[in-house]
Amino acid sequence: MHEGFLEELNSVECVRLLGHSGVGRVAVVVDDYPVVVPVNYRVVKVDEGVVVIVRTQPGSVIDRALQVGFQVDGIDAARRVGWSVLVRGLLGHIDDADVALIGEEIDPEPWVADRRSWLVVRPTAMTGRRLRATELQWAFSLRGYL
Repeated sequence: MHEGFLEELNSVECVRLLGHSGVGRVAVVVDDYPVVVPVNYRVVKVDEGVVVIVRTQPGSVIDRALQVGFQVDGIDAARRVGWSVLVRGLLGHIDDADVALIGEEIDPEPWVADRRSWLVVRPTAMTGRRLRATELQWAFSLRGYL
């Protein structure tokens, strides 16, 4: 068995990796329990760094939240390597006038219909980790042929 090791990612690398995907997960607490929901998202650069834009169904658990966790990752199961970025932040609504003005530029283009509530995650903390292999692995696994 080949074991890997974790390395902490700096904020520049975290922001770069956030831009790699359009699908992440939002975590909120509902009735004292965590709820994690997949969402489409877009990372937008602003003066103070970056924000994460999501759209959701009006009145959903995400739409009612004030504080959230947002997580995105990349995994290579065959090589047992990957990365993960976690953003903790405050959730706010984007008003209709701003959506009309800049909506096309920041639209996360949700895969599900009726996602009319536009939200912005303003990070208060961002951390990331990368799992690296201790040794180079052959790109093809024999398990794929068994």
